[in-house]
Amino acid sequence: MKLGLSSYSLVRAIRSQQMDILGGIDWIAENGGEHVEIVPIGFSLTDNPELIDAIREKAAAAGIEVSNYAIGANFITETREQYESEIERVKREVDIAHGLGVKRMRHDVASRKDNSIIRFQEDLEPLASACRQIADYAAQYGIVTSVENHGYYIQASDRVQALIHAVDRPNFRTTLDIGNFMCADENSVVAVQKNMPYASMVHVKDFYWRPAHLNPGPGWFQTAGGNHLRGAIVGHGDIDMRQVLGIVKRSGYDGYISVEFEGMEDCIAGSKMGLDNVRRLWDEV
Repeated sequence: MKLGLSSYSLVRAIRSQQMDILGGIDWIAENGGEHVEIVPIGFSLTDNPELIDAIREKAAAAGIEVSNYAIGANFITETREQYESEIERVKREVDIAHGLGVKRMRHDVASRKDNSIIRFQEDLEPLASACRQIADYAAQYGIVTSVENHGYYIQASDRVQALIHAVDRPNFRTTLDIGNFMCADENSVVAVQKNMPYASMVHVKDFYWRPAHLNPGPGWFQTAGGNHLRGAIVGHGDIDMRQVLGIVKRSGYDGYISVEFEGMEDCIAGSKMGLDNVRRLWDEV
């Protein structure tokens, strides 16, 4: 297991210019991280291609790896031309992943207001076709592409599995986010157990949870079923983190684990505590 941090965890510090992404890489190395996951929020690699080499070189100098490149995408479009254009855009992002030196890349797949299972079944083949084309393109670089359980529409464990099987490529798997299952009202312990065999990358995130009838007010967002979530420092929230990490560990997974912090606390303090808690809990389970 290699423990590191998603750059998304530090986005508030990056946006406020407290640090840039290169300073963030140094911070991760100085605080015990073994890798950085690059999420281009708060900075751009498409507009600043010189940053691609700079990130790769900074990570090497800091003695950590660049583990994964995670981007947004949506293959639900109004026209065939837009659909094809989005596929080509994501292929260019695969080129960036190759430039970063990673062998893992997560891209989103779809977002819809209608999250019904009927709509998902209708969309499945065109979504799978897009992912298949991108995975085939990424294969030339030895890159494994993946879908994250993210964004409500393809967030439940069964939908993630359905897409993986429909794509039917050995280099298309899932970035498994242990916290995001809660957004689809799934128990993280059960969902991680189900999808761990398909994981190419693991995100460790925590949430506070409140039922639908107990609205806690500002700072919280709703799940697909109307319950309430708020980001937490990993280990402080309502996920049974010991049990979940025990499932990951007993599965034999020995890849990258990326801490994601999106709580209300200071992002630097929250990221540091999250890294420390995951390391401690991993050793305890």
